[in-house]
Amino acid sequence: MDEVARYNQARWKALAAANALFSRPRLDLDTDSARAMVDPSCSYGDVSDKNVLCLACGGGQQSAAFALLGAEVTVVDLSPEQLERDAQIAEHYGFDIRIAEADMRDLSAFHGKGFDIVHHAYSLNFVPDCREVFSQVAAVLANGGLYRFAAANPFTMGIKQSDWKANGYTLSEPYAEWAIISYDDQDWVYDRDATAKIANPVEYRHLLSTLINGVIDAGFSIRNVSDNTDMHPDPQAEPGSWDHFVAFAPPWLSFLARLEN
Repeated sequence: MDEVARYNQARWKALAAANALFSRPRLDLDTDSARAMVDPSCSYGDVSDKNVLCLACGGGQQSAAFALLGAEVTVVDLSPEQLERDAQIAEHYGFDIRIAEADMRDLSAFHGKGFDIVHHAYSLNFVPDCREVFSQVAAVLANGGLYRFAAANPFTMGIKQSDWKANGYTLSEPYAEWAIISYDDQDWVYDRDATAKIANPVEYRHLLSTLINGVIDAGFSIRNVSDNTDMHPDPQAEPGSWDHFVAFAPPWLSFLARLEN
């Protein structure tokens, strides 16, 4: 385990202990809310009996949703504390979910498994080189399999909602590959009043050209790109608020790709 993995594992241990938003198992899902969580645009189609890998998806959320939709689910995460949440939802719903601790940069235990879908929660920017991950995903997907991943919008990385200056949000970080970006967690990530200080996330900028060319070079064709994922932009909201900020500087992108090898 390298320093990048050690940092991420320690941070997610602390976030899980703080009951952070992405560490709260979803024990209240039905099929409609499950689909809204993992496939609101119905890009995957019917996933019943599909072999799905939830990559870096520990926390008892996406794995529960796919299992409720009838998929055969494997969840992989670097954090044992996050994976405990997936074990909790498996027991709660009575699902048979396979759980494995692994780094997204090394999925060798699953090479050749032929997953139909790899659903990759936001985490790609926690590692320096996204191309390492793309090649690993290609090695575990079946030909024609679908890969959905979220990534930071490389053009807005480093901008914070608190950076509002009279007429706009200030862009101050250079647009450079592998640039290290660290920032304070948003207020909604965890309850600071009840929690000791948690180390800030450390992320690495992946240029848009690297994201696009990297996934193509790994054997994928890009089927869809969204730049308005899980957000409620409102340019009329209070400047410096989250809804106002994402109307001007959308922080995330979502890609759907198909393995064509």
